[in-house]
Amino acid sequence: MSTQHDTPRRLRLGMVGGGQGAFIGGVHRIAARLDDHYELVAGAFASDPERGQASAAALHVAADRAYPDYQTMAEAESKRPDGIDVVAIVTPNHVHFDVARTFLEAGFHVICDKPMTITLEEAQTLAELVERTGLFFGLTHNYSGYSLVRQAREMVANGELGELRVVQVEYPQDWLSTRLEESGVKQAEWRTDPKRSGPAGCLGDIGTHAYHLARYVTGLELESLAADMHTFVEGRAVDDNVHMLLRFKGGARGMLWSSQVAPGNENGLQLRVYGSKGGLAWRQETPNQLLHSPLGEPSRILTRNGPGLGEAAMAAARIPAGHPEGYLEAFAQLYGDFAVQIRAHQNVGNANSLAAPTPGVADGVDGLTFITRALESSQAGGQWVDV
Repeated sequence: MSTQHDTPRRLRLGMVGGGQGAFIGGVHRIAARLDDHYELVAGAFASDPERGQASAAALHVAADRAYPDYQTMAEAESKRPDGIDVVAIVTPNHVHFDVARTFLEAGFHVICDKPMTITLEEAQTLAELVERTGLFFGLTHNYSGYSLVRQAREMVANGELGELRVVQVEYPQDWLSTRLEESGVKQAEWRTDPKRSGPAGCLGDIGTHAYHLARYVTGLELESLAADMHTFVEGRAVDDNVHMLLRFKGGARGMLWSSQVAPGNENGLQLRVYGSKGGLAWRQETPNQLLHSPLGEPSRILTRNGPGLGEAAMAAARIPAGHPEGYLEAFAQLYGDFAVQIRAHQNVGNANSLAAPTPGVADGVDGLTFITRALESSQAGGQWVDV
């Protein structure tokens, strides 16, 4: 019989980045607390120490654990008997590699926002370091946390669509249809600066989400691609629209479109998968429904926590059917799954209890390989490039 004493303590969470004015840091903090697995106890929240201290105070982090930089944080926390268990990296992309390497080398587990790094070489170096240290590394491709995304994955794996033939994925937005980066909007400034975002703009920011979603649901490996990465807004230094043809191992074909200059689209991530026995369609803006179209039969709508779902989907649903769950809960699902794996490293619990896999360092390398090959293809005029 379970008792209160069987409940493991909250994991001590540190954070690099995510201070005042940041978007994704707040999302990570909500996700970490939603299922009560973590407690934020330390951070280097900003590159400016004064702003970092102010951010820490607002987050009720003790002043002596509000660090001026991540190097100081890693060293100090490694010496504390109550030091952090895991660090969340929520900085602009160009800082991910150095922060992750520093904390891995100091012996800490890592949760990192995507993309993992800005170069393939950096990603491969991190993968080698994770393997060498044996530490946990989680990558927050948060759309893999949605209940019905996991349902779609399970249905494909169980053969309910038959042999996969066509994969269509798109992620359009409209928020960068003008040069918003010149108006003082912090998120637009760094995401359109190749020194901070990396050489891929729209593709690195949201196209990688679309790619990961397609890979996660289908399990297909990409064989080759032909990419057209384009910049429509004059003076912008990175791509803001991408069209791509995909060839998967085994014969399936696909298309990927990501755009940040498509008026009328807020966050239009959607995936359609078609096989010899039927099709599936899921939209992020209506995430509690999954359309299943068996060949020769009426289409049906599966609902989150509704009838007919498998184990993976039910494990990722928190509240009764009809009560919408979305972005924050999907993020929290990843944080909850990461907690199970971190505790398994601490010999508390069993990671085999997870109903679905979570993105990690291998997905980070895959994402950077995808970006690198897409850049090569586009720079060669859209030629097919092996992945």
